[in-house]
Amino acid sequence: MTNETHVVAVVLCCAAVLLATSAAGFRLLWSRRQEHAPPTADTGARPPASPEAAAGPLDPASSTLWRMRTTVRDEPGSLAALCTVLAHERVDILSLQTHPLADGTVDEFLLRTPEELTSGALTEAVAGAGGADTWVERADAHDLVDAPTRILGLATRTALDAAELPLTLRQLLGRCTIRSLPAKAVSASGGAPVEGGFDDTVLRLRTPEGGVIAVERPYLPFTPTEFARARALVELDTRLGPRVPNGEDVLTLPEGNDITVRRADIGDLDLSRAMHERCSQATLARRYHGPVADADRYLNHLLSPRYGRTLAAQTASGRIVALGHLLWDGDETEIALLVEDDWQRRGIGAELLGRLVAMAVEAGCASVYAVTQSANTGMVAAMRGLGLPLDYQIEEGTLVITARLDAAPVASLLPSALPSALPSAHEDEYERAEQHG
Repeated sequence: MTNETHVVAVVLCCAAVLLATSAAGFRLLWSRRQEHAPPTADTGARPPASPEAAAGPLDPASSTLWRMRTTVRDEPGSLAALCTVLAHERVDILSLQTHPLADGTVDEFLLRTPEELTSGALTEAVAGAGGADTWVERADAHDLVDAPTRILGLATRTALDAAELPLTLRQLLGRCTIRSLPAKAVSASGGAPVEGGFDDTVLRLRTPEGGVIAVERPYLPFTPTEFARARALVELDTRLGPRVPNGEDVLTLPEGNDITVRRADIGDLDLSRAMHERCSQATLARRYHGPVADADRYLNHLLSPRYGRTLAAQTASGRIVALGHLLWDGDETEIALLVEDDWQRRGIGAELLGRLVAMAVEAGCASVYAVTQSANTGMVAAMRGLGLPLDYQIEEGTLVITARLDAAPVASLLPSALPSALPSAHEDEYERAEQHG
């Protein structure tokens, strides 16, 4: 069996597990629909909508998309009562998933409602039909993709790139904070079950190395169905093992030297360590914001796809002369650069930065931030050169630059499209921040 055949087989196997968790909800929904009795008098359901109230489809231009979860009793008629009330409010149910619980069922809806129907009014109507612990959030066009299609897409992304796992978990579970805890930290805290587990708003998943991926979502408790889906994604990642896309670009620097830019991972530890040994203490201090006693302690973390993506600039002789990191920091994203002394001021840092930010845009990140020193003019200039809105925070010589990525086109972030002049507005903004630091 070839490697490609093996990957496809594993993806299909794990995707089947993911889909089974979704299909289980639909099977339960179907069985419940077959058993529905007319709503009883104590459900609080409103009378059926009049023909005038329900006539005509909702106009998308004057309607609102909502995602809604509510918990109902697992008994015949509960879902019918809920749907009756939604119909009375002229709410169109676009999709429905069920999450069985021990003492009830969580129903998850994608709804299209009249523009004038507020979230408060929607919650009140659902409560009248017996819904409890209702959560409502605005949705957008991306939510219109059905659950099996979305889950298959997430499984494919995870299969192609190990660094995608935190992002796919975030897209699977919604707005949440994801942290990877190394095996040492897990052992010190007493460990975690091999199968993982969840406790209300915290979900824990074991990694092959013995660490834990912790997912926190304070605003919405997890369900067993969500835990099963997340665990299936981690199982897919485990079965496929380390993997990084093979793509690379050969770039010609102004003086004529060729540099290859490619993805890097833990397999590049020796080359990365050798680059650190060639860097001056001043360069390392600018990168790590203080003395560097043991580069291995940093590199094992930075090169691991569990924590983000890494780009390396490599010479024709095989030396790595620069590293750029895109790090998943909870629900935020950090960017960091290190360029060997002899290769600075040649545009390599800007090249890596543009590519990393483009990757962040493709990953759906709302912003990226860089932590540096206010005296690190190279990093400041590179961030300004992105041509994006920037926010500056300065405290005791440490500068945090945040770039907002809202609607930033990916192509414009590549260095070949970067503006040659720095926007004066960004210069003024940075100077004001420095003066008030």
